[in-house]
Amino acid sequence: MHDFLIPKDKSKEEKYRNIVSQIESLVENESNIISILSNISAAIHQTFKWLWVGFYIVKGDELILGPFQGPVACFRIKKGEGVCGKTWLLRKTIIVPDVEKFPGHIACSSQSRSEIVLPIFKNKKTYGVLDIDSEELNTFDSIDQQYLEVLVGIIERKLIDNS
Repeated sequence: MHDFLIPKDKSKEEKYRNIVSQIESLVENESNIISILSNISAAIHQTFKWLWVGFYIVKGDELILGPFQGPVACFRIKKGEGVCGKTWLLRKTIIVPDVEKFPGHIACSSQSRSEIVLPIFKNKKTYGVLDIDSEELNTFDSIDQQYLEVLVGIIERKLIDNS
């Protein structure tokens, strides 16, 4: 088993460096993408204690709720709607310092105050998104984006390997 309990006194960057190497090791011999996404969401949630960490997967013209950690979430999100749908539409990472100020924000949880959403690609098409919500304002920055994009890259490699 892998232990994702990282000492609280580590910097955000140190936590990310640890979790990236642990996740690479964790998923190395696994091919089931749902299992991989499940453990990645658990590892991120356990490490950073954010409100919600999870995935939405593209099915037709909607994002469908996938593996996650945290409170109950929205089942379906249309392309272009909310932060997740906008990430899918624009095909780029979106950081939202204050969800109350994001036009069309979908409030799956009233506790969410800030958010980061990253697209996941398979064969140049959007496979889904990694969505992370925090109970605090201004939680996410370029360090989060940099390392979460590395984690998304691990997922994308597994999607290609298992096509």
